[in-house]
Amino acid sequence: MLTDQELLRYSRQILLQYVDIEGQLRLKNARALIVGLGGLGAPVALYLAAAGVGELHLADFDTVDLTNLQRQIIHDTDSVGQTKVDSAVRRLTAINPDVRLVTHRSALDADSLAAAVAAVDVVLDCSDNFATREAVNAACVAAARPLVSGAAIRLEGQLSVFDPRRADSPCYHCLYGHGSDTELTCSEAGVIGPLVGLVGSLQALEALKLLAGFGEPLVGRLLLIDALTTRFRELRVKRDPGCGVCGAPHA
Repeated sequence: MLTDQELLRYSRQILLQYVDIEGQLRLKNARALIVGLGGLGAPVALYLAAAGVGELHLADFDTVDLTNLQRQIIHDTDSVGQTKVDSAVRRLTAINPDVRLVTHRSALDADSLAAAVAAVDVVLDCSDNFATREAVNAACVAAARPLVSGAAIRLEGQLSVFDPRRADSPCYHCLYGHGSDTELTCSEAGVIGPLVGLVGSLQALEALKLLAGFGEPLVGRLLLIDALTTRFRELRVKRDPGCGVCGAPHA
């Protein structure tokens, strides 16, 4: 049950007919894995903690650098030199001490990633490189866990939800294949801070919809954001029957 303090804390959210008491209880009993506590993971973690998601699993092996502070709003100047996980724990505990925090401070290999994904109800990929995204996607397909995937670079953002529990849902590999050897990171190409905040906030929204059971998740759709002109486009994405990750196994 929700305590009196929880009813008060989440009252504006509970007022929504799509959430109500039942939805808030689902959030309280839910577990989410956030892979990456940088520009995308910062707003994701903040909003999920504030919304009352009961257990957040935080995965990042990096430390806070001064160059991160332009966009990674969960960290502050005093966090420079700390692990991003420890910095995030401090901030999230201050926001909502009732949320349980499970930490992963080392890089996740295949086995530990599989275990981390299987231990939660939803995974949010907030990483900044293709290899990690591919590994997270494969683990989500294997464990049948929904994946909320976001990306942002320069002035362009992308967002989609891949849900292997649904027969019609593509996976990340269906959409991006093997990626590109020339993929750039934000440290090489740059990125504007509010854009990652926007994409991360939308990732948090999609996760809340999945966990509380309301709305229409962004499954089978790719949202493209052009921050330079403030334009949004949506593309339909179909599952690839021959996908090497989620497709039917070959004889």
